[in-house]
This record gives sequence, structure tokens and C-alpha cells, in this order.
Amino acid sequence: MQKSAVFRLHFIVFLWGFTAILGKLIHSGAPILVFYRMFFAAVFLYIFIRFVKRKSLKISKKIFVELAVLGTFMALHWFCFFHAIKISNVSVALSCLSLSTLFAAILEPIIFKRKIDVSEIVMGIVMVACISTIFKMEFQYREGIFYGILCSLFATLFSVFNGKMFRKTSAETIIFYEIFCGWLVLLVFYTFSGQIFSLNEISYRDLALIFLLAAVFTAYPMLESVSLMKYFSPFTVILTVNLEPVYGIILAFFIFGESEKMSLVFYFAALVMILSIVVNGIIKSKKQQKLNKNLE
Repeated sequence: MQKSAVFRLHFIVFLWGFTAILGKLIHSGAPILVFYRMFFAAVFLYIFIRFVKRKSLKISKKIFVELAVLGTFMALHWFCFFHAIKISNVSVALSCLSLSTLFAAILEPIIFKRKIDVSEIVMGIVMVACISTIFKMEFQYREGIFYGILCSLFATLFSVFNGKMFRKTSAETIIFYEIFCGWLVLLVFYTFSGQIFSLNEISYRDLALIFLLAAVFTAYPMLESVSLMKYFSPFTVILTVNLEPVYGIILAFFIFGESEKMSLVFYFAALVMILSIVVNGIIKSKKQQKLNKNLE
């Protein structure tokens, strides 16, 4: 069963890595793409939770408001991610995702009022050096890098605050309301900004691809990641998820060819960022194991 679980874990990370590929294949802009992705994903999750698992989705008004805020962070994260792909390429957007670890190192001590970890500071310096190198060498993608950094920031805000929510209700309920509320916020924004009618400007091809993105590459891996928590520690899951940029960049290179070809310096800097995340994760794991032994 363990081997099967390992395969399933890597498979959902592979699916997440493929979302960037679909983002480039879909011709519609990021606002339309994110709106329909969240709508279809919310519908899929609702049907699964209410009619397959037969679970209630009742929550308090306070939790609903909190999840609405998190859903807004999710929507902004996805918008910046797909917009970065549209104006640059998949490799740039995915490499910037690695900065989430840097932002977490800064925000977590502030939000949870804990001491700053020295290893996180060192890793942060490495991250800044790598992204600065990429910015200098790939200056033509500067706008894409900017949105990629914003994407990483919103992803971190979502993840950090999301950590406080999983004790309040079931994981499936949290995921559903975050996506549903994110879609609801977008609907309200587009309605009052007068952009609601532009959402009809989408081809059937794009609708089909977005439906695939929402069901197979969004709702399914999110639900699967929850079920896999019984086999793996959160550390193992998070560490494996860090392979998403690796899968995505490799896939993009083979599928899109020249448009994804970057300088050797880019690949070196991206590799250093990913490796620093892995090394930092291993260091944290060893520290936690040592702490647990001391408490026994």
C-alpha cells in the first residue's frame, strides 16, 4: 500500500505541474481562465462531497468569512500565475513559485510570533540571489517575473493562514468553500466593474480545457492530497510538492520547444532554488525529530 501511496503522491504533483502547460494551451486570458476554473472546480467538489461522500457542508458565518478571505488569496494567486505564463512563459512562472518558501520564512515568524530560523535566513539570501540573477539574465521577461513573485506571495499568504483552518472543520469542506468563495469574489468584482459580459468571450475549446483543468488537475489532486495525509507526514507531502516546478519546466520544454528555451544560467539558478528548498526541508525535519526525542 505504501508503494501505491508514493505513486499517487507523485502523480498528483505531476498533475499540478501540468496545470501550467494547460494554462498556456488555453487561449483565454487569466481573468476568464481563473473564473471558470474556480466555478467548475467548486461544482465538482460540491457534487463529490454532498452526493458521493454524503457529507454536510454547514459551517458558521465566522468560518465562512475566514474562508472567503483565503479564497480571495487563492484567486489572486491563480490569476498572477496564469497571467505570468501568458506574458512570459511556463518556466519563468514556475521558477518564481520557489519564492514561496522565502516569503514563508518571513511571514510565519511574524504571524505565529515565533523565532526566526537561521537556516531560513540563509535560504532567503540564496533565493534572492537566484531570482536577481534570473531577472538580470532574462530581463525580457521582467513583467512575467513580477507577476510570478506576486503569485508566490499570495500562495504563501494562503498557505500560512490556511494552516489555522484545518482544525476548524473537515479538509474537504475547507477546500470547497475556499474555491467557491474565490469564485464568488470574482463574480462580484466582475459584476461591479462591468466586466461580467466579457466572460462570455470564450471558445468551446477553451471551456473544455478549463473543465479538464478544474476537474482532473484541480479538484481531484486537492482531494487526493487530503486522503494521502494518512500515509505521509505533512513534511513529506510538502517536500514532494516542491517537485512541481521541476515537472512543469521539463514538460514545457518538450511540449513547447523554443518558446520555453531559457539560458543555462536560468536553469542553474532554478535548480539552486529548488535544491535549497529540499535541503531546508531536510534540516527542519531533523530538528523536529531531535526535538521530539528530547521530549520523550
